Amino acid sequence: MASYSAEIIQRIQKKAQELRKDIISMIARAGSGHPGGSLSAIDIIACLYYQHMQIRPQEPGWDHRDRFVLSKGHCCPALYSVLADLGYFPRHELKHLRKVGSKLQGHPDMHKTPGVDMTTGSLGQGLSVGLGMALGATVQARKFGVYVMLGCGEINEGQVWEAAMAAAHFKADNLTAILDYNGLQIDGTNDEVMSLGDVAGKWKAFGWNVLEIDGHNIPAILSALEAAGNTSGRPSILIAKTIKGKGVSFMEDRFDWHGQRITEEQESLALRELQQEV
Repeated sequence: MASYSAEIIQRIQKKAQELRKDIISMIARAGSGHPGGSLSAIDIIACLYYQHMQIRPQEPGWDHRDRFVLSKGHCCPALYSVLADLGYFPRHELKHLRKVGSKLQGHPDMHKTPGVDMTTGSLGQGLSVGLGMALGATVQARKFGVYVMLGCGEINEGQVWEAAMAAAHFKADNLTAILDYNGLQIDGTNDEVMSLGDVAGKWKAFGWNVLEIDGHNIPAILSALEAAGNTSGRPSILIAKTIKGKGVSFMEDRFDWHGQRITEEQESLALRELQQEV
C-alpha cells in the first residue's frame, strides 16, 4: 500500500479548509442550502478529486474517467466547490448557487453542470445508478472505478439495500460506496428517527468489504480508498465517521444545520474560524 507524503496530506487539508469557506459563502449568498452535510463530506470529496480519482477537468466527458455519484445530492455545495477549483467551470458560477437558470442547482444536474456524472437528489437511488455504471464498465472492458457517496439518513431507504445485495451478487469490485456517517439527519439523530443498528455488520452481511475510518483523517481516507481499489471479487464501502458541520463550531454535530439559511453575521463568524491554519 502506498504511503502518502506530508506534502500531499497538507495540500489536501489546506484545500479542504479553503473549500469549506466556499461552501459557507455560496450557501449564505444563496439564502438557502445544506451546510451541515456539505461540511462533513468535504474531506472525503477532496481526497477523491485531488489525489485518488483519474479525471480530466478539461475533458469532463473523458470515457475512461473514474465516476463519482453524490447520492446525497443536497450536499452539492461540497462537490461544486471542488469542481470550480479544478476548472470544470469558472469560479464566479459559485455566486449563483440555487438561482433560476444557474448551472448550479440545489441538487446536481448532469445536464447543467460540467463534471457532474449523475443527476441526484431523490435519496436512495445513487447506489443503484453507481452499480449500473460499474457493471457497464465491466461489460465494455473499461477500467474506471465508480464512487458513490451516501448519507447515513439516506440508508433508511430500501433501494439502497437492494443495490447492495445486487452489487455483491455481481461481484462489482470496481464499485466503492462511501457512507458519510455523521449520525444526524434532517429531523434529528439516526437513533431517534430510524435506528441503523450495526451498520458495519449489515454491510458485511450483504457481502461487502467494509472499511471503517475517521472521515476527517486524510491519510486514513486515502489509505482506505486505495485498499478498496485493490479488493477483488466484491464491492467495498468506507464507513466514514464524520461530524456534521465540521469546521464551524456553532454548526458542529447539530441536526438543525442539515438545511438552514446562513446569515451575514453567521457567515462572517464561520469564515473567521475557518481562516485559522490547519
